[in-house]
Amino acid sequence: MLAVRSHGLSADHASALSGTLSLLSEPTRLRILYALEQVGELSVGDLSLALEIGPDATSYALRLLRTAGLVVSRKSGRTVLYRLAPDFPEPLLNHCWVRLVDLTTSTKGES
Repeated sequence: MLAVRSHGLSADHASALSGTLSLLSEPTRLRILYALEQVGELSVGDLSLALEIGPDATSYALRLLRTAGLVVSRKSGRTVLYRLAPDFPEPLLNHCWVRLVDLTTSTKGES
């Protein structure tokens, strides 16, 4: 019992983790993050074209991801470019991301 209390997940940490996982549970936001991880930096227009989603949906998803600290933006002339935040969770990039994509790909083949 004491081990759970001393090493368990606090309510605040659980809430923060739940919020991040909730952001990742929406397909458009997940696709945007994956595209940014693959390419590095993209504009709203480029993301919209590449992912075949409307610019309004793309902008809204990016706004949520930026507010959560998962992406950052910079201006290049009149264009705003987005990329993953420098402190984007490394375990998500290095292990979980690839593993989750592999799992969903293999699951689709079984159905």
